[in-house]
Amino acid sequence: MQQAEPKRVLTGSHYLDGDHACTEGAIAAGCNFIAGYPITPSTEVVERYARRIPSIGGTFIQMEDEIASITAVLGGVWGGAKSMTVTSGPGFSLMMENIGLAAMTETPCVIVNVQRAGPSTGLPTMVGQADIMQARWGSHGDYEVIALAPQSPQEAFSLTIEAFNLSEKYRTPVMVMLDECIGHMTERVVIPEASEIKILPRRMTDKPKGEYLPYEVGEDGIPSMAHAGDGHRYHITGLTHDERGYPAMDSKTQDTLVRRLCDKIRNNAKDICMLEEEEIEGADVILLSYGITSRVSRAAIEAARAKGIKVGSMRLLTVWPFPEYRIKELAGKVKAFVVPEINYGQVSLEVERCCAGKSETILIPHMGGTVHNPEDILKAIEEAAK
Repeated sequence: MQQAEPKRVLTGSHYLDGDHACTEGAIAAGCNFIAGYPITPSTEVVERYARRIPSIGGTFIQMEDEIASITAVLGGVWGGAKSMTVTSGPGFSLMMENIGLAAMTETPCVIVNVQRAGPSTGLPTMVGQADIMQARWGSHGDYEVIALAPQSPQEAFSLTIEAFNLSEKYRTPVMVMLDECIGHMTERVVIPEASEIKILPRRMTDKPKGEYLPYEVGEDGIPSMAHAGDGHRYHITGLTHDERGYPAMDSKTQDTLVRRLCDKIRNNAKDICMLEEEEIEGADVILLSYGITSRVSRAAIEAARAKGIKVGSMRLLTVWPFPEYRIKELAGKVKAFVVPEINYGQVSLEVERCCAGKSETILIPHMGGTVHNPEDILKAIEEAAK
């Protein structure tokens, strides 16, 4: 009896942890190449991929380290694959130089970081949120990235798909900033039919062979791609380059290129940013959160409202680009923003910058290993509302 062909998208309702949901999101998005190196608490993502992919098409390769892993991902993209890598902690640090190369060469790829407490080896299987600023500023030079922060296994699935779509739309590395709690949390995940999942195709050139310029751009400032073996002539380098992709060692080319790399994200920030807001209008205090901290904060928000405190909630699904336009709109209308983070203050600095003294910013730091005590968050809300 002939066996049915394995389904690429596992349609239906499943109980998955966040790491495994991330895997299924990548597969649903069309990811057909992952290179990685084992590191807790992210390894489960590639373990599931390695089990799933042989029967449905694609490649997983375990590289000798994280530097080789991100390098292989970039090569995979230029060879025609949708590519992703997965890491945590020290592995994320090792990838930074080539994340900068991805930004410079405008290579669409996805980097999943299941965050744990640091610095250095830190707490390998315990929660942290202290890689947020590194995601934005980890590599040298001026560039912009996109970073998403799921708060559930369901969002680990859906935001991984969104990460691939954004990477293809803006030709940039996109990061999925899971944290250990979300990565290891098991919940119901509903996976829709493949026909219901929006997949953005790669922006490929329609120029005849011989006329293609790898970094020629139109009005939106984003170039089209060609893959190795397509018959087009192209040159890809991490050096400052002109439309041909050839090195151009002058300040004018540098100025034009770097502005474009940054502005293709900055000018589209309102379209990229995803926020979830609740009871913002008329609030005296806004609690701003992301990832697992959003879930821990719910009990504190509900307790504060039961005491008659007007507290709104703002959850960042997109951490980078930061929704500064929204913070600036609300600054001065509320007494304070309360920002719980499993770090010693990172996103809170952006909130404070955007408030510019018009509203107070109250950080509730937590160094990692565990999540916040909701009582500490409630106390901060009460203090802010006075």
